[in-house]
This record gives sequence, structure tokens and C-alpha cells, in this order.
Amino acid sequence: MSETADPTSPSASFSRLLQGSGDASSRAIQKDNVRLLLVDDKPELLKSLFELVSIHGYIADQALGGQAALEALACNDYDVVLLDLIMPGVSGHDILEYAASQQLASKIVVVSGDASFSGVKHALHCGAFDFVKKPYEADALIATMETALKQCQLEERNSHVEAQLKESEELHRFIVNSSPDLVYMLDRDGCFTFLNDRLESLLGYRKDELLGRHYSELVDDDHLELARNIFNERRTGERAATNTELRLKSRLQRSGGRFLHAQSVWMEVTAKGIYQDNGERSRDTFSGTYGTARDISERKEAEQVINFQAYHDLLTHLPNRALLKDRLSMAITHARRNQRKLGVMFLDLDRFKIVNDTLGHTMGDRLLKAVAKRLQSCLRRGDTLSRFGGDEFTLLLPEVRSRDDVKMIASKILDRLNAPFILDGHELFVGASIGVALYPEAGETEEMLIQNADIAMYHVKGRGKNGFEFFSEEMNHQFTTRLAMERELRNALVQEQLCVHYQPQVDIRDGRIVGVEALVRWQHPTRGLVAPSDFLPVAEETGLIVQIDEYVQRRAFQDVQGWRNAGLGDVYLSVNLSATQLEQERCVANFTESLQQSGLPAVAVKIEITENLLMEDLEVIVPKLKELRASGLQIAIDDFGTGYSSLSYLQQFPVDTLKIDRTFVADIRAKRGDVTITNAIVAMAKGLNLSLIAEGVENRTQLNHLRKLGCTVVQGFIFSGPIAADELASLLGHNPFPELLASAIKAAD
Repeated sequence: MSETADPTSPSASFSRLLQGSGDASSRAIQKDNVRLLLVDDKPELLKSLFELVSIHGYIADQALGGQAALEALACNDYDVVLLDLIMPGVSGHDILEYAASQQLASKIVVVSGDASFSGVKHALHCGAFDFVKKPYEADALIATMETALKQCQLEERNSHVEAQLKESEELHRFIVNSSPDLVYMLDRDGCFTFLNDRLESLLGYRKDELLGRHYSELVDDDHLELARNIFNERRTGERAATNTELRLKSRLQRSGGRFLHAQSVWMEVTAKGIYQDNGERSRDTFSGTYGTARDISERKEAEQVINFQAYHDLLTHLPNRALLKDRLSMAITHARRNQRKLGVMFLDLDRFKIVNDTLGHTMGDRLLKAVAKRLQSCLRRGDTLSRFGGDEFTLLLPEVRSRDDVKMIASKILDRLNAPFILDGHELFVGASIGVALYPEAGETEEMLIQNADIAMYHVKGRGKNGFEFFSEEMNHQFTTRLAMERELRNALVQEQLCVHYQPQVDIRDGRIVGVEALVRWQHPTRGLVAPSDFLPVAEETGLIVQIDEYVQRRAFQDVQGWRNAGLGDVYLSVNLSATQLEQERCVANFTESLQQSGLPAVAVKIEITENLLMEDLEVIVPKLKELRASGLQIAIDDFGTGYSSLSYLQQFPVDTLKIDRTFVADIRAKRGDVTITNAIVAMAKGLNLSLIAEGVENRTQLNHLRKLGCTVVQGFIFSGPIAADELASLLGHNPFPELLASAIKAAD
């Protein structure tokens, strides 16, 4: 086949073959030749359907039920079958499956009362041509049937035309030029002698531009070496080149292909040698090469998208943990061979959860993308930054000379992240807690390095966040201990090993018990009573603190209301709220629901939060505290004086009570001690008309000094430490504190 035998005429030849026959869809249906089969399991409906098609001049066979229909289809060829779907025994679905399995040419129109989406979908999926719902309109049914008949005639005529084309040279031309593949021929020097019409739509070249030109002008520069083996193919038969993938140049701009070259097309090329005499294949009889090239760009794009998704985070486009571990493994091999160090940083964002909970996940995603971009600006060439999951990132530093190199990078990251992020007018602040593990001292495998960097990061979290720390073996021991503690604490919640103790709050004007603070205790089955300082930090890190808070609150509400019902006095209850509980979306609703279920009035409950918590999360905490206060609850600032709240802030907070921290009370001594801060806090509370409680009062000197300052309520070991609920009930019934108070005052006087 050569280009001089102009292959541009097939469409005209094809048209000539169709002339005189007319368009099957527009020709009148020859009703005498039509074979119809009507199928229904109800005789009256079958008769009605038969009469309808007969009125319109059609001859039809009838099948009463599915079994009769199968027998008719096995014996006769039908153009159209009007089929009821729901029939006992052999159903319409069975007939559709039979027609599909036998590859029957009949067009099946389903006529059924089952018009559900699933029923229609299944019928069409099984090969039905169309669907008409019972009860049907006669005209609509006939129109659908005739459409199916016209389709039958069209397919029959097309088959006839195709048979004629196969016998003609025009068919071969038509096939070549209508092929979705590029078809080409080269002479023995590698120059094009034939190109089909697909060239222009596929690559944007005209045939006359490339005919007589060397194939290399069409091959992407990166694939020239591979192309030599394909376009110079001399072999034939099974030994010829098949399905070789390479890129060809294109003048057409690709749209949407972010993973592929915009000016090239991936092709799958097949080639074989052409000889003047197939019986004698030699250098002298070699004429050139014939081949095809199929566009596989969409497949290559899909492959590269899948590959990208497998090894990258789709939000930030950073490497994911799988790709990180692969690169870390190679970096360890290189470091071991060259006796070098490498570093792994594990970064966890501080305060990200607040942004996510208050501004929504969309804003949270945008913040993560902005953080990723800022972190990338801190990288050296060869470093790998990956998103490990959530708000956690991991940084691989493949070559470090000393710890100072890592310190410099960590400090740079913290400086960059401490600058505000401006998103949609919101000024957002996030810091980072960074743990560092160095190879080989912190581990010699990728799993150990990542795990130990994670452990070091948790130590940074524990000492205040927004910093970095190198892993040490001591941390590993602490981490193992923490894991054991977490496991046992989870069991304690399930097995109800936690209990609530109460410390009385005493009015030092008359010795009355005016309130109690609820404090959690852990009665371990083998270790005895575990101090809160041993397990509460673990509970806060793991999020178990929320379950503990809610348990303490429910138990305390019930106990205090029980004492009130027993006539032991109207004491108020102080309960602690952690930062994690306050960050929960349903914190306020859950708290108030639990309180209402106990029957304890809201005015009898005082919520205690630490000053540091109040100052750290103003935008989240304050609105919830205002909502709680509006329901009648009181708000107290615990550990007051240890934080950094200013007087102007204090006036804006929904606060009723200040609790003087025990460290300031401890400074009150008989002969020495700086009590300036205590005096100032008392004066501040009076000036702002706030209630005041001093905690940690242990001796008469502290008690009398506070009494003289005007502080009216204290709690501490001078009266009682935290005690079980039954002991507290006994104290309420027989209060010895008035006598103790009188003795302390008398001694001071």
C-alpha cells in the first residue's frame, strides 16, 4: 500500500454503497416480514397485547408464561420480543439472561409493572432494549416497539453494507484511515512512505509534512535510542516488535495531564519488516517497516496518578509514610556504607485541633497545605518532608555532620511556624513539637528511628510544646512505662477502679463546710492508691482525660445531691474541667445533661479551670464558659497567680471565684516569707467583687494570716485532705472544724 494510491476516498465509496438503500430509520417498516413474540403470564393481558399489535398490522406469536417463551425463542428467530418481567416460574429476568447467553439478535422490550429503579436497571443491564411501564399507553408501546424494529433493520442493513465493503479495496482504505491507531510505513532508510489520517488528530501534523522525512523527527528526544530498535525492525511474525511504549512529539496541547509531558504522547508501537519477496528475506529484498502506534496516554496518566496516590499525600502532595520509609531505608544503607549520620524529625503541630474544631475541616485542610509549603522552604537539597498523618509531619535529613546541623534546621522550622498564617482574614497561630532521632545512636532501622523521634516529640509536648528535643534511652524507658500506664488506665475505666474523693472547703469565719472539691483517685488492684500526678498526665496525652472528667462529674453530682437529700447541708460542688474536655464539640451539652439527670441545681456547682488553660485557648474556652455560666453555673480560676493573665483580661472573663495557688500560701510563714503576691490576689479579688478560696492551707500561721487579709474560704490539710464520699458525709453530720478554728484563732491571739 503506498500513499500515491490516494486513501482519502473511502468515505465517498462507502456513501455509494449506501445509495439507493436509504436510511433504515426513515424507511417504512415492512410489516409482513416482522416477527414478534408477545410474552405474559396473564391470558387477558396477553390477549389485549395481541389485539393491539394486530390493529397496527403486525403478526405476532404468543407465549403464555416464561417457559413457553423459552421454547418459542429456541425454535424461532424474532425481531422484537415484548416481555413481561414478573412471572412465576421462569421470570422475565431468566429470559433476558437466556437471550444474552444465546446471543440472540432479538430486541427485547420489557413491559412490566415493576418500574423501580433497581428493576429497570437490572433489566437494561441484562440486555433489554427498552422499558415500558404497565399500565401502558398504546401509542407509547407501539412507538417503542417500532423503534426497536427500526434498529433491527438498521443493524441488518449495516451488516449487509459491511459485507460489501469487505470485498472491496475501499474497505481496506476505510479501515486504515478510520483506525484509532496511527498506521505507518517506512522505507529501508527509515523515512515515512505512508501515514494514515489518524496522524493529524493524534499528533497535529499533516501527512505531507512527514512523508519522505525520517522517523526521528517524530520521536521524543528522550526515547530516540529505544525508537531505533522499533522503527528499524526487520523481523516478521512472532519475533517482530510488539507493544513497545515510547513517546512521540505532538503539536496538540494536552489538557488536564499534570503527570505527562504536554507536548508528547505516549504510544504503544508495533512494527515488523516488509520484504519484496516473503519467500526470500534478505538485506537485498528488505523494503522497509510497517507498523501501528496506539495512543496510551490516558492509561499512562492513570498509572502515574495511581502511583502518585500510592506514595503521596493527596492534600499536601508531600510524600506519604510509605515513600518516606522507602527513602529512609536507602538513606540508612548509604549512611552505613559511608559511616555518616542522618536525622529523622517527627513534627506534631500545636493548636491545630483548635483551628479544625472552631473553623471547620476545610480551613484545617488549608492550614495544613500552608504549613507544608512553609516547611518545604526550610529544606535542604536531598531532604524529604512527608505528611505522616493528621497534623503530623516527618522530615528525613539524609546527611548531617553533627547535632548542631539538626538544631539549626529545627530552630528555623520553629521560627517559620511561629509566624502567623493569614487565611480568609483569620490570623492563625500554630507551633510545633519536634522530636529528633539520629542514626545510628537512636536506632539503626527506619521503624526505630521514626518511633524514637515520635517518643522525643511526646517529651516536648509534655514539657510545654513548641520546641525540639533529641531522643535518649531514658525517654524510651519512660515511653514504655507510659504505654503500660495507658493500657492499665484503659482497663481501670472499664473495670471501674476509679473513685472520687472530696476535700472540704471551709468558711474560716465559723468553721462551716460550705463546699467540696471533687478529685479523682485510682484504686489499683495491686499497686494500691495511685497518685493523680502519676496517671493524669498520661490521661491528658491519650485523650482518656475526657472519660475521667465525665465520670468524676457524674459521680460527684450524684453524691452531693444525695447529701442534700439526706439533710446534711447545702454544700456546693467544685469540679475540674480539662482543656481536652472543653475542646469537645458537645462539652456544654454533655455537662448540663449529666447535671440535670442528677437533680443537682446548677447554682450548686462551681467549675474550676486553670489560669494557663484560660489564657492559652481564649477563642475556644471563653465562649463555652459564658454558655455554662449562663445556665447558672459558677466559674473559678484554679492555681491563680501561676499564669500570665492581666487585670484587663480578668475583667472580660466570666469568672466568679479566684483560687490562690498553694505555692503562694506555702510562702506564708511565722518569721519570714514573701506574701506580697498573696496579699495582692486578695486585694484584687475584693476590688473585682470576686469570691476567694485559698488552697493548700496546712498550718495555723497560714490560716490566721489569710483570715486577717479577709479571705473567708480555705481548703487544705489543716482541716482535711481529700477523703472518700462516706467519710465526707460523716464530716457533714458531725463537723469538728468550728472547734479547730477556734483553737487556731485563740493560739494566734
